[in-house]
Amino acid sequence: MTSPSSPEVQRRRLAAELRRLRGERRKTADEVGRVLGWSKAKISRYELARGGLKPADVARLLEFYGVEGADRDQLLALAEAATHKGWWEGYSDILTEGHVAFISLEAEATSLREWQINVVPGLLQTEQYSREVLSGYSKLRPVPPMASRRRVETRRIRQQILTRDDPLKLEAVLDESVLHRQRGDRPVMHAQLLHLADVSEQPNVTIRILPFDKNHGLAVDSFAILKFGQGEEEVLRDVVSIEHLSNELYFEGENDTFMFILAFDLLKGESLAPEESRELILDIAARAWS
Repeated sequence: MTSPSSPEVQRRRLAAELRRLRGERRKTADEVGRVLGWSKAKISRYELARGGLKPADVARLLEFYGVEGADRDQLLALAEAATHKGWWEGYSDILTEGHVAFISLEAEATSLREWQINVVPGLLQTEQYSREVLSGYSKLRPVPPMASRRRVETRRIRQQILTRDDPLKLEAVLDESVLHRQRGDRPVMHAQLLHLADVSEQPNVTIRILPFDKNHGLAVDSFAILKFGQGEEEVLRDVVSIEHLSNELYFEGENDTFMFILAFDLLKGESLAPEESRELILDIAARAWS
């Protein structure tokens, strides 16, 4: 069964709840394992969302922790949802493991903050621009034409999270070089920049440009910060993704993610305001790519 939500995030939420329950009952992983006949490693895997969490095993844990009624039903439903597959699993043959993991997290995130120095963010790319970007990777790892088309298709499907009923809040800061770096021919670039200007007017999308002519002291590669929930609803920690040539790297520790949050705020502060950024995008589209 496929699911529009993210089984990966459901697993992480369930794992966070299982950690919380064990902590509240002041039990060690060894103690829980001895009672249930499991190894400490199995308890740790479940609490870190490493591997699948079987609903039957979750039921045994909840019984041991004394969880009943609506709370039990809710957590068992979460365990069942975690066994489903997201739409992206159907593309796992042409996507890296890290990319699949990123899409699954992105699908459930409430907000995404992204700093880009290389390309227009995937959620903001036109179809033709996406083809040009992905064709560059195919020179390093050749793929059949059908696989290339399917990769472009995944970007189109991903972009639907910006227009769903409860849309993702996207805040992007782009280095001005992204607007000048040619991907494809001039019409491709012109259309891409016009699309950027258009989508920046959506209430859930904010685009800022870090201009060439502004003092810029922080040198940092592209990264994305995913946030899940707000305030008391926030069950999962922020996740930072850094895209490398062959895969994605993730940071989830509070100290690491906080550093990236500070970096994003600094870059945001050095950038043009959203309306000024939109004007610059349109100006470069007219001057450089018409």
